[in-house]
Amino acid sequence: MEKILGIFDKFPFLSDNAKAGFLSNLEKVEFSKGELLEKEGEVSQYLYYFLEGAARSYYNRNNRDITVSFTLEGEFVTAMHSFITRKPSYENIETLEKSQAYRISHATMEKMFENFPETERAYRMILEEYYIVLEEQQIFSKFKSARERYLELMEYRPKIIQKASVGHIASYLDMSIETLSRIRAKI
Repeated sequence: MEKILGIFDKFPFLSDNAKAGFLSNLEKVEFSKGELLEKEGEVSQYLYYFLEGAARSYYNRNNRDITVSFTLEGEFVTAMHSFITRKPSYENIETLEKSQAYRISHATMEKMFENFPETERAYRMILEEYYIVLEEQQIFSKFKSARERYLELMEYRPKIIQKASVGHIASYLDMSIETLSRIRAKI
């Protein structure tokens, strides 16, 4: 239970009632390695908070999957476009290892906003963090060399290198496995 209380570290402004209401609406879920939390073509129903484990978000394009982000312990994840718009997702979210998470449904979140308006601010902060990560990733892939991208990943998110496959990392960094292997050999 103590680990889940870390969910509130980013939201110190939440009242004790809002925290209790939020906790009472969370559902603990466990996933095996390779399990899909979200699937393209389906509407995203849940926002997940990872207690343990890791996941990756990816799209399918021309019979190839393209990794766009990773989720680690203490982070939120969902197929955000689908979760917000209530339209089918283009995205898949797959666990990279055995994982534990808490989830809350979109409908329950809406009720939380009505009952505890300050939770809407917390949700906005989650959305802002998601947007910043996406923008940084876009800049990261367009303006930095392959070597710079890998070095930054090593510096800022080293757990990804430990948990993800070489193919997933190469896809995320927008390079071939061969290029990634050459970079790693020189470091």
